[in-house]
Amino acid sequence: MIEPFDKGGLVLEVRRHQGLQTLPDGYQAVFERAGRESVFLSLPWFLNFEQTILAPHEHTLIYGVEEKTSPGRPLGIVVLRSSERRKGLLDPRTVESLTNYYTPHYGPVLAGDCHDVDVLSQAVASALWEDRYSWDVIRVQPLDPASPTYPALVHALRQRGMPVQTYFCFGNWYLELAGRSYREYCGGLPSVLRKNIPYLSRRLEKIYRVRITIVTAEPGLEEALDHYERLYAASWREAEPYPHFIRGLARTAVANGWLRLGLLFLDDEPAAAQFWLVHGGVGYIYKICYDERFAKFSVGTVLTARLMEQVIDVDKVSKVDYLSGDDDYKKNWMSHRAERWGILAFNPTRPKGIAHAFRHIGGRFVKRAAGKLMSRRKDARSGEKKE
Repeated sequence: MIEPFDKGGLVLEVRRHQGLQTLPDGYQAVFERAGRESVFLSLPWFLNFEQTILAPHEHTLIYGVEEKTSPGRPLGIVVLRSSERRKGLLDPRTVESLTNYYTPHYGPVLAGDCHDVDVLSQAVASALWEDRYSWDVIRVQPLDPASPTYPALVHALRQRGMPVQTYFCFGNWYLELAGRSYREYCGGLPSVLRKNIPYLSRRLEKIYRVRITIVTAEPGLEEALDHYERLYAASWREAEPYPHFIRGLARTAVANGWLRLGLLFLDDEPAAAQFWLVHGGVGYIYKICYDERFAKFSVGTVLTARLMEQVIDVDKVSKVDYLSGDDDYKKNWMSHRAERWGILAFNPTRPKGIAHAFRHIGGRFVKRAAGKLMSRRKDARSGEKKE
């Protein structure tokens, strides 16, 4: 346990855990609440990531913020990862969010009654500072800059004396349905797309026997994933570096009722696949691919339209999220754009932390942070002498 953090009479304890499986039962409810906000903050999402991506030399590092009067009941959870291995002598020891390019959204996992994100962020920053001899750089991404936790965390890290750099990760296009049906939604699409959807479908049906299946349950899942993987290999996309992750996510999604795995067949040959998730009233377009032999038939557009109809009219979602990237085609389907940003914090007490701070944000900011740190130490020593 890390030293208790006292803020205005609210005493918080920050407890450190290694591995999601080691968490006390009280953490489950917090993950469930956060999972209703985003599937990418749910415990099943993090568990699959931990089990299929982490290397043997890496481990999950969890900071759980608990109110001291109610030990074991967390107000907030920050899920990170750390590695025991360095790539080279100059490589910094980095503590980072349990994320990578598979993660379109990340943030602290908050309990429903955690209303003061500033205090929670200060508790986490204090705990990270207490552990400063075990890291050089902290990297957390991709965060929603419009969330109150984002500026709160940046401010709290800087208050502890760490130089901080924020940076843009990617754009995020999404659709607010406002109660519209699929037909009403199509009526508001750009004219080119609105006309192309029925035209492309009719053209395909004149040439091929078209069949679309949407897998949502365990029967047929493994065969569908085989088709997906073959299509992925035949598409423009690079090979998956973690081949077990997608299958693990699909099985996790089926177990939790999230999966919408769409497959489009032409004369019984798979031509396109899309991996969607539905949870908390949101349809997430997670992965799309198609066999490039059929690109001229716009099979991806036809399949997207069918899955849109599924999630809007059947699943009754209020939002569809195209997740990571500013690709032009996403703008035609979606209505709003957000952004995801990251935070880099540097350890001013360690040589590699200082070196990387100079590299990323320049000497002026590092000197300012170092000056504040020295001033804080002088104040602390003066207080000790007075006592």
